[in-house]
Amino acid sequence: MDVFVARQPILNKKEELVGYEVLYRNTEINAFPIIDGDQATADVIVNGFLNIGIHELSAGQPCFINFTETLLRLKVPAYFHPRDIVVEILETVEITEEIITICKELNELGYTIALDDFTHVDHNCFYTELLKYVHIIKVDFLNASMETRTKIENLAKKNKIKLLAEKVETREQFREAKEKGYDFFQGYFFSKPDIVSSYDIPTSFLSYFQVMKKIGEEDIDIPVISQLIEQDLSLSHKLLKLINSPAFRPIHKIKSIRQAIVLLGLREIQKWVYVLALRENKGFSKKLSSEVIRLSLTRAMLCEKLAGKRLAREDDAGYFLTGMLSLMDSITRVPMEEILRELPLSQAIHDALTGKDSPLKEVLDLVIAVERGNWRIMEELAAALKLSELDIRHAYQESCKWAEDVISETAANY
Repeated sequence: MDVFVARQPILNKKEELVGYEVLYRNTEINAFPIIDGDQATADVIVNGFLNIGIHELSAGQPCFINFTETLLRLKVPAYFHPRDIVVEILETVEITEEIITICKELNELGYTIALDDFTHVDHNCFYTELLKYVHIIKVDFLNASMETRTKIENLAKKNKIKLLAEKVETREQFREAKEKGYDFFQGYFFSKPDIVSSYDIPTSFLSYFQVMKKIGEEDIDIPVISQLIEQDLSLSHKLLKLINSPAFRPIHKIKSIRQAIVLLGLREIQKWVYVLALRENKGFSKKLSSEVIRLSLTRAMLCEKLAGKRLAREDDAGYFLTGMLSLMDSITRVPMEEILRELPLSQAIHDALTGKDSPLKEVLDLVIAVERGNWRIMEELAAALKLSELDIRHAYQESCKWAEDVISETAANY
Protein backbone atom coordinates (compact mmCIF):
# COMPACT_ATOMS: atom_id res chain seq x y z
CA MET A 1 0.00 0.00 0.00
CA ASP A 2 1.30 3.46 -0.87
CA VAL A 3 1.18 6.09 1.83
CA PHE A 4 1.85 9.80 1.76
CA VAL A 5 3.33 11.21 4.93
CA ALA A 6 4.14 14.82 5.74
CA ARG A 7 5.42 16.23 9.01
CA GLN A 8 4.91 19.34 11.10
CA PRO A 9 7.68 20.35 13.51
CA ILE A 10 7.22 20.62 17.26
CA LEU A 11 9.61 23.01 18.99
CA ASN A 12 10.53 23.86 22.57
CA LYS A 13 10.83 27.30 24.15
CA LYS A 14 14.26 27.79 22.57
CA GLU A 15 12.79 26.97 19.15
CA GLU A 16 14.73 23.72 19.09
CA LEU A 17 13.23 20.73 17.31
CA VAL A 18 11.88 18.12 19.75
CA GLY A 19 9.63 16.11 17.45
CA TYR A 20 7.30 16.00 14.46
CA GLU A 21 3.59 15.44 14.22
CA VAL A 22 3.09 13.00 11.38
CA LEU A 23 0.36 13.98 8.92
CA TYR A 24 -0.57 10.94 6.91
CA ARG A 25 -2.93 10.47 4.02
CA ASN A 26 -5.71 8.10 4.97
CA THR A 27 -6.39 5.94 1.90
CA GLU A 28 -9.35 3.55 1.98
CA ILE A 29 -8.83 0.14 0.42
CA ASN A 30 -11.75 -0.25 -1.98
CA ALA A 31 -10.88 -3.82 -2.87
CA PHE A 32 -11.46 -5.01 0.68
CA PRO A 33 -14.74 -3.48 1.90
CA ILE A 34 -14.76 -5.62 5.03
CA ILE A 35 -11.82 -3.58 6.38
CA ASP A 36 -13.08 -0.49 8.18
CA GLY A 37 -11.42 2.91 8.24
CA ASP A 38 -9.56 2.30 11.51
CA GLN A 39 -7.96 -0.88 10.21
CA ALA A 40 -7.04 0.83 6.95
CA THR A 41 -5.47 3.69 8.88
CA ALA A 42 -3.51 1.20 10.98
CA ASP A 43 -2.16 -0.33 7.78
CA VAL A 44 -1.26 3.11 6.49
CA ILE A 45 0.68 3.97 9.64
CA VAL A 46 2.50 0.67 9.94
CA ASN A 47 3.27 0.14 6.25
CA GLY A 48 4.17 3.77 5.78
CA PHE A 49 6.72 3.85 8.55
CA LEU A 50 8.15 0.48 7.65
CA ASN A 51 8.54 1.51 4.01
CA ILE A 52 9.74 5.07 4.55
CA GLY A 53 11.70 4.47 7.73
CA ILE A 54 10.80 6.36 10.86
CA HIS A 55 14.31 7.75 11.34
CA GLU A 56 14.44 8.98 7.75
CA LEU A 57 11.17 10.78 8.31
CA SER A 58 11.79 12.25 11.74
CA ALA A 59 15.49 13.22 11.70
CA GLY A 60 15.99 11.14 14.83
CA GLN A 61 13.24 12.93 16.77
CA PRO A 62 10.07 11.27 18.10
CA CYS A 63 6.98 11.27 15.90
CA PHE A 64 3.63 12.34 17.38
CA ILE A 65 1.08 9.91 15.93
CA ASN A 66 -2.71 10.09 16.25
CA PHE A 67 -4.36 6.90 17.48
CA THR A 68 -8.06 6.15 17.37
CA GLU A 69 -9.83 3.94 19.89
CA THR A 70 -9.58 0.94 17.57
CA LEU A 71 -5.88 1.49 16.94
CA LEU A 72 -5.22 1.59 20.66
CA ARG A 73 -7.12 -1.66 21.16
CA LEU A 74 -5.16 -3.24 18.30
CA LYS A 75 -1.93 -2.39 20.19
CA VAL A 76 -0.61 -0.51 17.16
CA PRO A 77 1.71 1.70 19.31
CA ALA A 78 3.65 -1.47 20.16
CA TYR A 79 4.89 -1.59 16.55
CA PHE A 80 7.22 1.27 17.48
CA HIS A 81 9.96 1.72 20.05
CA PRO A 82 8.87 4.04 22.90
CA ARG A 83 11.65 6.51 22.09
CA ASP A 84 10.43 6.87 18.49
CA ILE A 85 6.83 7.96 19.02
CA VAL A 86 4.47 9.96 21.17
CA VAL A 87 1.05 8.31 21.41
CA GLU A 88 -1.58 10.96 20.69
CA ILE A 89 -5.07 10.05 21.84
CA LEU A 90 -7.61 11.73 19.60
CA GLU A 91 -10.38 13.86 21.08
CA THR A 92 -12.89 11.48 19.47
CA VAL A 93 -11.76 8.56 21.64
CA GLU A 94 -14.32 7.70 24.31
CA ILE A 95 -12.46 7.37 27.59
CA THR A 96 -13.46 4.10 29.25
CA GLU A 97 -11.91 1.78 31.80
CA GLU A 98 -10.43 -0.23 28.93
CA ILE A 99 -8.74 2.82 27.38
CA ILE A 100 -7.38 3.84 30.77
CA THR A 101 -5.93 0.34 31.23
CA ILE A 102 -4.30 0.52 27.79
CA CYS A 103 -2.76 3.92 28.61
CA LYS A 104 -1.52 2.60 31.95
CA GLU A 105 0.19 -0.30 30.18
CA LEU A 106 1.73 2.02 27.58
CA ASN A 107 2.96 4.32 30.32
CA GLU A 108 4.59 1.41 32.15
CA LEU A 109 6.30 0.35 28.92
CA GLY A 110 7.88 3.79 28.61
CA TYR A 111 5.63 5.39 25.98
CA THR A 112 4.88 9.11 26.12
CA ILE A 113 1.15 9.83 25.95
CA ALA A 114 -0.42 13.06 24.73
CA LEU A 115 -4.06 14.14 24.64
CA ASP A 116 -4.90 15.82 21.34
CA ASP A 117 -7.27 18.83 21.21
CA PHE A 118 -8.07 18.35 24.87
CA THR A 119 -11.13 20.27 26.07
CA HIS A 120 -12.53 18.07 28.86
CA VAL A 121 -11.93 20.26 31.89
CA ASP A 122 -14.82 18.88 33.91
CA HIS A 123 -14.37 16.37 36.70
CA ASN A 124 -15.32 13.26 34.77
CA CYS A 125 -13.95 10.38 36.82
CA PHE A 126 -12.51 8.62 33.77
CA TYR A 127 -10.53 11.70 32.69
CA THR A 128 -9.31 12.23 36.24
CA GLU A 129 -7.91 8.69 36.20
CA LEU A 130 -6.54 9.01 32.67
CA LEU A 131 -4.51 12.12 33.55
CA LYS A 132 -2.34 9.97 35.83
CA TYR A 133 -0.77 8.43 32.72
CA VAL A 134 -0.66 11.48 30.45
CA HIS A 135 2.58 13.39 29.85
CA ILE A 136 1.45 16.11 27.42
CA ILE A 137 -1.81 17.95 26.78
CA LYS A 138 -2.19 19.57 23.36
CA VAL A 139 -4.25 22.76 23.29
CA ASP A 140 -5.68 24.36 20.16
CA PHE A 141 -4.22 27.80 20.75
CA LEU A 142 -6.00 29.30 17.77
CA ASN A 143 -9.58 28.18 18.41
CA ALA A 144 -9.88 27.38 22.13
CA SER A 145 -11.38 30.21 24.18
CA MET A 146 -9.29 32.00 26.77
CA GLU A 147 -11.52 30.54 29.51
CA THR A 148 -11.03 26.98 28.26
CA ARG A 149 -7.30 27.45 27.88
CA THR A 150 -6.97 28.82 31.41
CA LYS A 151 -8.84 25.85 32.87
CA ILE A 152 -6.64 23.40 30.95
CA GLU A 153 -3.47 25.25 31.99
CA ASN A 154 -4.48 25.06 35.66
CA LEU A 155 -5.39 21.38 35.32
CA ALA A 156 -2.04 20.59 33.68
CA LYS A 157 -0.13 22.46 36.37
CA LYS A 158 -2.02 20.63 39.12
CA ASN A 159 -1.22 17.24 37.53
CA LYS A 160 2.36 18.14 36.50
CA ILE A 161 1.56 17.61 32.83
CA LYS A 162 3.39 19.49 30.10
CA LEU A 163 1.47 21.69 27.68
CA LEU A 164 1.80 21.83 23.90
CA ALA A 165 0.28 24.80 22.09
CA GLU A 166 -0.80 23.79 18.59
CA LYS A 167 -1.93 25.99 15.70
CA VAL A 168 0.44 28.72 16.85
CA GLU A 169 0.45 30.93 13.78
CA THR A 170 2.25 34.12 14.88
CA ARG A 171 5.16 35.04 17.07
CA GLU A 172 2.80 37.02 19.25
CA GLN A 173 0.92 33.79 19.98
CA PHE A 174 4.24 32.02 20.53
CA ARG A 175 5.31 34.60 23.12
CA GLU A 176 1.89 34.46 24.79
CA ALA A 177 2.02 30.67 25.04
CA LYS A 178 5.51 30.80 26.54
CA GLU A 179 4.34 33.32 29.13
CA LYS A 180 1.43 31.01 30.00
CA GLY A 181 3.87 28.19 30.76
CA TYR A 182 3.57 26.07 27.64
CA ASP A 183 6.52 23.75 27.03
CA PHE A 184 6.10 22.84 23.36
CA PHE A 185 4.81 24.64 20.29
CA GLN A 186 3.41 23.52 16.95
CA GLY A 187 2.35 25.62 13.99
CA TYR A 188 3.84 27.96 11.46
CA PHE A 189 4.76 30.93 13.64
CA PHE A 190 8.35 30.76 12.43
CA SER A 191 7.24 31.28 8.84
CA LYS A 192 5.37 34.49 9.70
CA PRO A 193 8.00 36.62 11.43
CA ASP A 194 7.48 39.82 13.27
CA ILE A 195 9.67 42.55 11.85
CA VAL A 196 12.45 43.87 14.08
CA SER A 197 13.86 47.10 12.71
CA SER A 198 17.32 46.52 14.17
CA TYR A 199 17.87 43.46 11.98
CA ASP A 200 19.90 43.75 8.81
CA ILE A 201 20.60 41.36 5.99
CA PRO A 202 24.12 40.10 6.84
CA THR A 203 26.75 41.29 4.40
CA SER A 204 27.82 37.76 3.51
CA PHE A 205 24.33 37.04 2.18
CA LEU A 206 24.80 39.80 -0.35
CA SER A 207 28.26 38.71 -1.46
CA TYR A 208 27.30 35.04 -1.56
CA PHE A 209 24.19 35.73 -3.57
CA GLN A 210 26.30 37.64 -6.07
CA VAL A 211 28.07 34.32 -6.66
CA MET A 212 24.77 32.50 -6.89
CA LYS A 213 23.42 35.07 -9.33
CA LYS A 214 26.41 34.55 -11.61
CA ILE A 215 25.85 30.80 -11.50
CA GLY A 216 22.23 31.31 -12.55
CA GLU A 217 23.00 33.51 -15.57
CA GLU A 218 22.41 32.20 -19.07
CA ASP A 219 25.98 32.89 -20.21
CA ILE A 220 27.91 31.18 -17.45
CA ASP A 221 31.54 32.24 -17.08
CA ILE A 222 33.25 29.63 -14.92
CA PRO A 223 36.54 31.56 -14.59
CA VAL A 224 34.65 34.60 -13.28
CA ILE A 225 32.69 32.49 -10.81
CA SER A 226 35.87 30.79 -9.64
CA GLN A 227 37.52 34.15 -9.17
CA LEU A 228 34.61 35.53 -7.14
CA ILE A 229 34.75 32.56 -4.77
CA GLU A 230 38.53 32.57 -4.56
CA GLN A 231 38.53 36.24 -3.60
CA ASP A 232 36.80 35.26 -0.35
CA LEU A 233 39.36 33.18 1.53
CA SER A 234 36.88 32.07 4.18
CA LEU A 235 34.29 30.97 1.61
CA SER A 236 36.91 29.14 -0.47
CA HIS A 237 38.23 27.25 2.54
CA LYS A 238 34.82 26.26 3.83
CA LEU A 239 33.54 25.23 0.41
CA LEU A 240 36.54 23.00 -0.28
CA LYS A 241 36.33 21.50 3.20
CA LEU A 242 32.68 20.57 2.72
CA ILE A 243 33.11 19.28 -0.81
CA ASN A 244 35.95 16.99 0.30
CA SER A 245 33.76 15.59 3.08
CA PRO A 246 32.10 12.13 3.08
CA ALA A 247 28.77 13.67 2.08
CA PHE A 248 30.04 13.94 -1.49
CA ARG A 249 32.61 11.13 -1.48
CA PRO A 250 34.38 12.41 -4.61
CA ILE A 251 36.54 9.92 -6.48
CA HIS A 252 39.46 12.35 -6.37
CA LYS A 253 40.26 14.95 -3.76
CA ILE A 254 39.24 18.40 -4.94
CA LYS A 255 42.04 20.91 -4.73
CA SER A 256 40.66 24.03 -6.40
CA ILE A 257 37.40 25.91 -6.77
CA ARG A 258 37.49 25.54 -10.55
CA GLN A 259 37.96 21.78 -10.20
CA ALA A 260 35.02 21.67 -7.76
CA ILE A 261 32.81 23.55 -10.22
CA VAL A 262 33.71 21.24 -13.10
CA LEU A 263 33.37 17.99 -11.16
CA LEU A 264 30.32 18.77 -9.05
CA GLY A 265 28.42 21.13 -11.28
CA LEU A 266 27.31 24.69 -10.76
CA ARG A 267 24.03 23.82 -9.08
CA GLU A 268 25.68 21.84 -6.31
CA ILE A 269 28.12 24.70 -5.73
CA GLN A 270 25.19 27.12 -5.65
CA LYS A 271 23.43 25.11 -2.95
CA TRP A 272 26.48 24.89 -0.74
CA VAL A 273 27.23 28.60 -1.09
CA TYR A 274 23.78 29.25 0.38
CA VAL A 275 24.34 26.86 3.29
CA LEU A 276 27.71 28.42 4.00
CA ALA A 277 26.16 31.89 3.94
CA LEU A 278 24.01 30.83 6.87
CA ARG A 279 26.87 29.14 8.69
CA GLU A 280 29.18 32.12 8.19
CA ASN A 281 27.00 34.38 10.32
CA LYS A 282 27.41 32.49 13.56
CA GLY A 283 26.06 35.20 15.83
CA PHE A 284 23.16 35.76 13.48
CA SER A 285 22.50 32.04 13.10
CA LYS A 286 22.12 31.60 16.85
CA LYS A 287 18.93 33.65 16.57
CA LEU A 288 17.50 31.17 14.06
CA SER A 289 15.55 28.03 14.68
CA SER A 290 17.42 25.17 13.03
CA GLU A 291 14.00 23.99 11.87
CA VAL A 292 13.61 27.13 9.76
CA ILE A 293 16.84 26.30 7.98
CA ARG A 294 15.82 22.65 7.61
CA LEU A 295 12.46 23.69 6.18
CA SER A 296 14.12 26.17 3.82
CA LEU A 297 16.46 23.50 2.45
CA THR A 298 13.66 20.95 2.11
CA ARG A 299 11.50 23.43 0.20
CA ALA A 300 14.38 24.28 -2.09
CA MET A 301 15.20 20.70 -3.02
CA LEU A 302 11.55 19.69 -3.36
CA CYS A 303 10.86 22.62 -5.69
CA GLU A 304 13.80 21.57 -7.86
CA LYS A 305 12.85 17.89 -7.90
CA LEU A 306 9.20 18.54 -8.77
CA ALA A 307 10.17 21.01 -11.48
CA GLY A 308 12.66 18.48 -12.82
CA LYS A 309 9.86 15.96 -13.33
CA ARG A 310 8.01 18.41 -15.57
CA LEU A 311 10.75 20.31 -17.37
CA ALA A 312 13.95 19.73 -19.26
CA ARG A 313 16.99 20.14 -17.02
CA GLU A 314 17.97 23.42 -18.64
CA ASP A 315 14.47 24.86 -18.08
CA ASP A 316 14.17 24.31 -14.33
CA ALA A 317 16.66 26.94 -13.19
CA GLY A 318 15.32 29.13 -10.42
CA TYR A 319 13.11 26.59 -8.66
CA PHE A 320 15.73 25.71 -6.06
CA LEU A 321 16.35 29.38 -5.27
CA THR A 322 12.63 30.11 -5.14
CA GLY A 323 12.03 27.40 -2.54
CA MET A 324 15.10 28.35 -0.58
CA LEU A 325 14.31 32.06 -0.47
CA SER A 326 10.63 31.58 0.39
CA LEU A 327 11.51 31.67 4.09
CA MET A 328 14.24 34.30 3.86
CA ASP A 329 12.02 36.89 5.56
CA SER A 330 11.82 34.53 8.54
CA ILE A 331 15.55 33.85 8.48
CA THR A 332 16.54 37.51 8.31
CA ARG A 333 13.40 39.01 9.90
CA VAL A 334 13.38 41.56 7.13
CA PRO A 335 10.32 42.11 4.87
CA MET A 336 10.50 40.12 1.65
CA GLU A 337 10.24 43.22 -0.54
CA GLU A 338 13.28 44.70 1.16
CA ILE A 339 15.23 41.47 0.76
CA LEU A 340 14.41 41.31 -2.93
CA ARG A 341 15.60 44.88 -3.47
CA GLU A 342 18.98 43.88 -2.08
CA LEU A 343 19.50 40.57 -3.87
CA PRO A 344 20.42 40.15 -7.55
CA LEU A 345 17.61 37.78 -8.49
CA SER A 346 15.74 37.15 -11.71
CA GLN A 347 12.34 38.72 -12.30
CA ALA A 348 10.73 35.25 -12.35
CA ILE A 349 11.98 34.48 -8.83
CA HIS A 350 11.00 37.97 -7.65
CA ASP A 351 7.47 37.50 -8.97
CA ALA A 352 7.05 34.08 -7.34
CA LEU A 353 8.23 35.34 -3.95
CA THR A 354 5.87 38.32 -4.06
CA GLY A 355 2.85 36.16 -4.79
CA LYS A 356 2.41 36.73 -8.52
CA ASP A 357 1.05 33.78 -10.46
CA SER A 358 3.77 31.97 -12.37
CA PRO A 359 5.11 28.44 -12.96
CA LEU A 360 7.59 29.02 -10.13
CA LYS A 361 4.82 29.98 -7.71
CA GLU A 362 2.66 27.00 -8.73
CA VAL A 363 5.41 24.61 -7.73
CA LEU A 364 6.14 26.54 -4.52
CA ASP A 365 2.45 26.44 -3.57
CA LEU A 366 2.41 22.68 -4.14
CA VAL A 367 5.50 22.25 -1.96
CA ILE A 368 3.93 24.24 0.88
CA ALA A 369 0.72 22.18 0.63
CA VAL A 370 2.76 18.97 0.92
CA GLU A 371 4.74 20.38 3.83
CA ARG A 372 1.57 21.25 5.74
CA GLY A 373 -0.32 18.07 4.90
CA ASN A 374 -3.04 19.99 3.07
CA TRP A 375 -4.04 17.08 0.90
CA ARG A 376 -6.96 18.75 -0.89
CA ILE A 377 -4.83 21.62 -2.17
CA MET A 378 -2.00 19.20 -2.97
CA GLU A 379 -4.34 17.12 -5.14
CA GLU A 380 -5.60 20.15 -7.04
CA LEU A 381 -2.12 21.56 -7.71
CA ALA A 382 -0.65 18.16 -8.58
CA ALA A 383 -3.39 17.60 -11.14
CA ALA A 384 -2.83 21.04 -12.65
CA LEU A 385 0.91 20.40 -12.87
CA LYS A 386 0.40 16.83 -14.15
CA LEU A 387 2.43 15.35 -11.29
CA SER A 388 1.53 12.01 -9.73
CA GLU A 389 1.19 11.55 -6.00
CA LEU A 390 3.86 8.85 -6.17
CA ASP A 391 6.31 11.29 -7.77
CA ILE A 392 5.57 13.89 -5.10
CA ARG A 393 5.90 11.40 -2.26
CA HIS A 394 9.28 10.12 -3.42
CA ALA A 395 10.56 13.63 -4.07
CA TYR A 396 9.44 14.76 -0.60
CA GLN A 397 11.19 11.87 1.13
CA GLU A 398 14.39 12.48 -0.82
CA SER A 399 14.26 16.22 -0.08
CA CYS A 400 13.80 15.67 3.66
CA LYS A 401 16.77 13.32 3.70
CA TRP A 402 18.93 15.71 1.67
CA ALA A 403 18.17 18.62 4.01
CA GLU A 404 19.00 16.51 7.04
CA ASP A 405 22.27 15.37 5.46
CA VAL A 406 23.24 18.97 4.73
CA ILE A 407 22.54 20.09 8.29
CA SER A 408 24.40 17.11 9.74
CA GLU A 409 27.36 17.68 7.47
CA THR A 410 27.70 21.36 8.23
CA ALA A 411 27.31 20.69 11.96
CA ALA A 412 30.09 18.09 11.78
CA ASN A 413 32.43 20.47 10.01
CA TYR A 414 31.86 23.51 12.21
